[in-house]
Amino acid sequence: MSAEEIAGSWFRYFPEHYLWSQIMCSEINLAPLGGTSFYEVDQIGKRLQDKVGDGEAWHDAWLDMADKVLALAEAEEKKGHARTAAGAYVRSAIYRFTCERFVHPEDPRKAASYREKLPHYEKGMKLQTPGFERVEVPYEEGPLPAWWIPPLNPTGNDPAIAFFDGLDASKEFTVLWGGRFLSERGIGVLCVDGPGQGETLRLGKIPSRPDYEVPGTAAFDYLDAREGVDSSRIGVMAMSMGGYYAPRIAAFEHRYAACLTWGAHFDYHEVWLHRRKVLEAGGTVSSSAIWQLPWVLGMPDMDAAMEKCRAYTLDGVAENIRMPICITHGEDDNIVPVDMAHRLYAACGSLEKELKIFRVEDGGSQHCCFDNLSMCGNWIADWWMDRFGTGG
Repeated sequence: MSAEEIAGSWFRYFPEHYLWSQIMCSEINLAPLGGTSFYEVDQIGKRLQDKVGDGEAWHDAWLDMADKVLALAEAEEKKGHARTAAGAYVRSAIYRFTCERFVHPEDPRKAASYREKLPHYEKGMKLQTPGFERVEVPYEEGPLPAWWIPPLNPTGNDPAIAFFDGLDASKEFTVLWGGRFLSERGIGVLCVDGPGQGETLRLGKIPSRPDYEVPGTAAFDYLDAREGVDSSRIGVMAMSMGGYYAPRIAAFEHRYAACLTWGAHFDYHEVWLHRRKVLEAGGTVSSSAIWQLPWVLGMPDMDAAMEKCRAYTLDGVAENIRMPICITHGEDDNIVPVDMAHRLYAACGSLEKELKIFRVEDGGSQHCCFDNLSMCGNWIADWWMDRFGTGG
């Protein structure tokens, strides 16, 4: 597929490199959400213009900006400028995560970058968000780290969402993508790194598993036991690869009140059959490097990962979903074809199901709406607000 054929509806910072452009577009879209600064991201982009595809150049550019913004945060904090410092701490952490996107898992810099960003992110978010806290979800292979964002104006009996991420993000991003929007609407949010995700993978060394109802049940149990949460109004949602995880959880853990997929999957093995061909042929139309899948699945090589991936299907599973479910997808998604959303919708056994396709003319038509995160995040938060009857 040529660069012109994948141009679609979104701004491509690096016209000849889809993956780099996708990440840049997502980073730019984090600016109004407080995760980045357009100026800072643009400065990184300018530095990389003649180094497209060079993973080391990518790492160094993002790391240098992370260090620069961290120094700003520390200086502003010393002056007593807490709000300015908070924003800079969060941006520094996001840049530090982004710097390791193309660092191989066996390279010690990958885990080190993640470990170093955590205290900065936590400090920034706590300065900005009352009640924001780090929590751990008890789980059989070791605790699942999570961020808890309380409802903006808690009543003492509020709904809550267990929010999982996908193949290559982390809970620090889901806080920004959707957590705050939900909190503003009176809904508590547990942004959790499940098996094969974020901190759980990088520092806990816990890979993904196809029976994601196991961590899904762990998240429900945590929320069910948490003071101030209405156990009858606990929902589950997830992004990207999480478009497999969330419906899988909904099919087996029936205590959840509702489910939403931010990007849909039906057969993850089928998606990776195509993606593997693209990447092995030197293409860039992907959401990750080719080594990402074996790492996330805990397998020694791509062949073994593809074999394990066969179990990641909702065929024969989706019909067990009985709770209300909303399936969202981008019309122009080049990573996961929109057909996956239609197949999941058709297979869902729920009598109360909704399919929302974000169109090109409205924005948010790319993979997980990375081209218009604010619009899609608000739409999704409104869906949950309407479902749970909260204000906002």
